[in-house]
Amino acid sequence: MEKQTTYTEDNIRSLDWKEHIRMRPGMYIGKLGDGSSPDDGIYILLKEVLDNCIDEFVMGAGKTIEITIKESQVTVRDFGRGIPLGKVVDVVSKMNTGGKYDSRAFKKSVGLNGVGTKAVNALSSSFVVQSNRDKQSKTASFEFGDLSSDNPVEESSRRRGTKVVFVPDVTIFKNYKYRLEYVERMIKYYVYLNPGLTIDLNGVKFFSENGLKDLLTDQTNESDLSYPIIHLKGEDIEVALTHSKTQYSEEYHSFVNGQHTTQGGTHQAAFREGLVKTVRDHFGKNYEASDIRKSIISAVSIKVMEPVFESQTKTKLVSTEMGEKMPSVRSYIVDFLSTQLDNFLHKNTDVADAIQRKIIQAERERKDLSGIRKLARERAKKASLHNKKLRDCRVHLPDLKKDRRLDSTLFITEGDSASGSITKSRDVNTQAVFSLRGKPLNSYGMSKKIVYENEEFNLLQAALNIEDSLEDLRYNNIVIATDADVDGMHIRLLLITFFLQFFPELIKEGHLYILQTPLFRVRDKKQTFYCYSEQERRAAIEKLSGKPEITRFKGLGEISPDEFKFFIGEDIRLDPVMMDKTTTTEQLLEFYMGKNTPDRQKFIIENLKVELDVVEQKMEA
Repeated sequence: MEKQTTYTEDNIRSLDWKEHIRMRPGMYIGKLGDGSSPDDGIYILLKEVLDNCIDEFVMGAGKTIEITIKESQVTVRDFGRGIPLGKVVDVVSKMNTGGKYDSRAFKKSVGLNGVGTKAVNALSSSFVVQSNRDKQSKTASFEFGDLSSDNPVEESSRRRGTKVVFVPDVTIFKNYKYRLEYVERMIKYYVYLNPGLTIDLNGVKFFSENGLKDLLTDQTNESDLSYPIIHLKGEDIEVALTHSKTQYSEEYHSFVNGQHTTQGGTHQAAFREGLVKTVRDHFGKNYEASDIRKSIISAVSIKVMEPVFESQTKTKLVSTEMGEKMPSVRSYIVDFLSTQLDNFLHKNTDVADAIQRKIIQAERERKDLSGIRKLARERAKKASLHNKKLRDCRVHLPDLKKDRRLDSTLFITEGDSASGSITKSRDVNTQAVFSLRGKPLNSYGMSKKIVYENEEFNLLQAALNIEDSLEDLRYNNIVIATDADVDGMHIRLLLITFFLQFFPELIKEGHLYILQTPLFRVRDKKQTFYCYSEQERRAAIEKLSGKPEITRFKGLGEISPDEFKFFIGEDIRLDPVMMDKTTTTEQLLEFYMGKNTPDRQKFIIENLKVELDVVEQKMEA
């Protein structure tokens, strides 16, 4: 007979505020991660502190924010009003305490629930808050959420404002590292949405004069645009949009009260609807919505009274109303576009003509591809049923969007041995494997037609579900897992070319990664170390007594499934593929994948010499 588990008063626990946050961090900051992804927890901690600084600026207090990131320690200083001195400890350590509950003090703020800085405090090994106001200062220090020092109020000549210093807890955020590229992108969004605000990151200043227009200018290259960026502003709304000459998919950047809603929501849906309606009405033609929106690059920002988000991480707006006695979000945005965008097109007929030409071109391309797309879909469907190219997982990104604590990952591998090892050691719930057959085609300079005609590309596109847009992308992380030899590097380059050529927004939005796998295994009878560099190999040898066994892994297929689980599990190491904003996609592809062989050869030789010089210096040291 099965033994029953007792259920008494002893089973009931009451957690204090910090215990609950530390036990269930995902509820407050989404996934944890190590800093390789832009939505990893360490960036959410920074964002939660920054949101409070932004709210001060929005309320007219403080035009500068200073951020310093030195290894694991983060310092954020604003010059706003400063936390009321008698409440400094409470606002960072007592749930349901904060100024955001008083709409008189914060009318259209980012933070709402008084949770943000409490989560940062609880999830940091060290947290210090200092408030300066009325020529007085108050400082309090915490360790793992516990108050360690509560200093009395003292006279001070410091400028008013709030300073927060924190160090994320390494027991929660394992092997983490702040990547300044991600921090810079976050900061740029803040300044685009708050013209007049200056944010200083490690001595580098970020500032915007033209709001969302600057955002699109930074995201694009002028030569790639079908027409100059349209920039429209109204009360509580700002819009910027253009169409790309080369990009195939739709690209949206949406914001609410200065918060980057990466998963969109009611405002983004309303913008897409309003754009289609306005264009159809302006030209008096019932164009297909997909033809109107194809290749669009856009941004929309609105301000809402007491917005409702899907979760604490505030990545998706679910509010339907702008505020009390105000129109709905949908009607407000649709009406704004119907009036302002239509007026703009009447006054700027050259832009209107460019948009119409773009729509007609998209319509023609859609019709030209319709037959081949249908055949390609049928082939993809048949292939997914009858071959083992894709070993899918059970849940996907659309299923996980309400729970950002989890990720779904697709590993793209070469050969049966490598894909077999990953398949046997993966988490079948959230990790899928796509096996390549041979080297992919060099797709540089080719049209979208090749994606449907080439079996590998067609099946990969179908697996990712990105034919028309990224909205239904099935995996949050797309991980290229190839051998660290010449062939593996070549395959990696060809895959990156494919994504850059046809789906650059996958890279822009931080979905593409390179899997790091160990080069060496160093072990004795008691311990085993997996080393990702020569430096790590030497350090492992020093830790082991006697003469350890050293194995050099030449390919992924040599790593057994029992070992592979260590490299794609909790301690997975991923290198994000990032785009340098100073180089256009076209320039990048032309240099690395074009026919300029002598230039590439010279580049390789010069950089190889630099690399060898660095290695030589390290060996001498």
